[in-house]
Amino acid sequence: MRQSKMMRQRLVAIFLIGLLLLFSPVIALPDRPRLLFGLPLLFLYLFGVWSLLIAAMAWVVRGGGTNE
Repeated sequence: MRQSKMMRQRLVAIFLIGLLLLFSPVIALPDRPRLLFGLPLLFLYLFGVWSLLIAAMAWVVRGGGTNE
């Protein structure tokens, strides 16, 4: 019971962090006419945040954040 409550809290925290990182004013920061590895910075930022959020959720669900 305690473990599922902690998992729920961590997933909500990841959601809120993702919401903050994908919020419109924050997305405007990397929106510059620059290329990195031939890709616009905005695309790299969006896919980087997206992949980090998925990895963090997978880590929490798999039990990487538990203290047993």
